[in-house]
Amino acid sequence: MFKGMFKGTFKETFKGTFKGRSPFKKIKFPQRRIFWIILTIGMATLLYFFGVEPLVEAKKKAEEEIALKKKIIWKYDQYVKHRKTIEEELDRTVKIYETVQQRLLPGETPQLGAVNLQEIIKRLSEKNGIGIRSFRILEPKEMNVYRKVSIQIDFNPVNSVLSLGQFLHDIEHHEKELMISEMDLLVMNPRMPTNIQGSLVISGWMKGGKGKEKGREG
Repeated sequence: MFKGMFKGTFKETFKGTFKGRSPFKKIKFPQRRIFWIILTIGMATLLYFFGVEPLVEAKKKAEEEIALKKKIIWKYDQYVKHRKTIEEELDRTVKIYETVQQRLLPGETPQLGAVNLQEIIKRLSEKNGIGIRSFRILEPKEMNVYRKVSIQIDFNPVNSVLSLGQFLHDIEHHEKELMISEMDLLVMNPRMPTNIQGSLVISGWMKGGKGKEKGREG
């Protein structure tokens, strides 16, 4: 009697107990697994942002700095290898610049440049016996970094073609950069072609004023 009673009770008790725990295990196990998966993803994300990404950025920056330093070293190496040629080219450029500057008319303004040009023309005309009736200063023209200053002269009749030719030659071959922009000659007597008069426009170059004006405005 008791054997059958305990047997039935024991089985029913433990059977109900196992049946009650089994659903609990089926629910808990997937929840823990999801929790660990989320935790792992979170840790991996934190590790990337606070560990891997800074290292990647630091490596990229270091590579850029190394590339820049290599470029600087390469340029310096090229300079050392071609130093003599570079210095010779620089000296040649400086000499050309100095030569050009020496051939410009002195003066900071167009008026001063025109005065210097007029003095040069006077000296050359007196040297070659050319009588000048009048001088007229024309409007200066800005040409990039230079300024063109021009003077129109009217000269008296000249009896010597040789003197006039030498006067023109001296203007074109002066130490300053001069040129004859316009020339209007008149032969007074066709029977005496050596008697010539007329007018000339003589131009010279000086430093331009645009750069200085921009500097003052700034």
